[in-house]
Amino acid sequence: MIAGSLILFLGFALLLALGAPLAVALGAAGTAVILAEGLGIMSVPTNVYAGIAKYPLLALPVFVLAGMIFERAGVALRIVNFTAAVVGNRRGAQGLVAVLVCMFLGGISGSGPADAAAVAMVMIPGMAKQGYPRAFSASLIAAAGSTAILIPPSIAFIVYSILVPAASVPALFAAGLIPGMLAGLALLIPVFYLSLREGWGAGASEDKTPVWQSFREASWGLLAPVIILGGLRSGMFTPTEAAVIAVFYGFFVGVFVYRSLSWRDVYDVLVQSAEISAVVMIIISLAGVFAHAGATLGAFDAFARALIGITANETLMLAMIMVMLLIAGMLLDAVSIFLVFLPILIPIAQAFHWDLVWFGVLMTMNMAIGQFTPPMAVNLMVTSRIAGISIESTVRWVLWFVVAMLLALILVAALPQLALWLPRTLGY
Repeated sequence: MIAGSLILFLGFALLLALGAPLAVALGAAGTAVILAEGLGIMSVPTNVYAGIAKYPLLALPVFVLAGMIFERAGVALRIVNFTAAVVGNRRGAQGLVAVLVCMFLGGISGSGPADAAAVAMVMIPGMAKQGYPRAFSASLIAAAGSTAILIPPSIAFIVYSILVPAASVPALFAAGLIPGMLAGLALLIPVFYLSLREGWGAGASEDKTPVWQSFREASWGLLAPVIILGGLRSGMFTPTEAAVIAVFYGFFVGVFVYRSLSWRDVYDVLVQSAEISAVVMIIISLAGVFAHAGATLGAFDAFARALIGITANETLMLAMIMVMLLIAGMLLDAVSIFLVFLPILIPIAQAFHWDLVWFGVLMTMNMAIGQFTPPMAVNLMVTSRIAGISIESTVRWVLWFVVAMLLALILVAALPQLALWLPRTLGY
């Protein structure tokens, strides 16, 4: 058993260090242990299939498609115009608009990189005209885009629910709403401070669309999260059905209302979303082999007991886990971290009697920070490419937003009711 556990963990770490894709590292390490310990080679295909044969997982590729359709349909531009008309011209106004729009779009797609890309393409040129450095704008939009995995519907929460059945998707969606809003609002602290200190956004005189006109143009996009979340709350449809509704609604708006989606665009979106979803599904399926091998050997429970043996102090243990996840979030994406760390962390959470919905929100907040923290900051890669700058030039600005979102994370960790009040009130 000990030898098998060493093969599992060291083999996985070695493959990652050699540059193997995560899916390959998970599958190869798990298969090697199954062969070495005689656990039955037929368990490999069985667990590959079982890893993705879960009904809630159907929502993942469909929400990816929905996010890409809304991004291409021009919804972001119209919501930016409406938000800018409401906020008006003042110091820091464009930063406020960027954060609010990213949070709103998070309620449609649940994907940080998609939201960051859509908002960056619309806002970075205008922010540059008003004096905001491109590195600052790219950092801010990358950070604000990360709230998409906290504000429902969240792809990260769907994956977490698959791996932790005790935490339902509706409960996680409800639990992420207030922490997601807190994370977004926390970003406004450095935005206003730096804008006042540097004088950004002063004297903006560009012609603005009247509020009512911009509202009419954005109304179709504004209805999207109302339909998705309203339908979920009323019980009209499940999260998977909500994703399908979002796709058809976005298709209708893009093709027939805004007429910004051509049939060629629709084809391209279908292909790109299928490629993204396939990569995620392959990782999840091969993680099933890794999880089966570790669970059968008892490797995960043994690792968890070893960590608990370090300290019996609940606060210190939680702090250690948060630091570990922050570091992991700088190197891996959210789905990968869930697949690798949850088999070890869930026994620890159960040992300390932590609420698994609240724990899922904390994990996801760490993942959100990782999405814009170098070196592997996926959101920042997207916005930096759009802004035409290097990631290195954003570090001085990114640190402001990392600290701001860490404050929100600490607040939710210290006050679990910030995450649990809403799902309990709604009866989840």
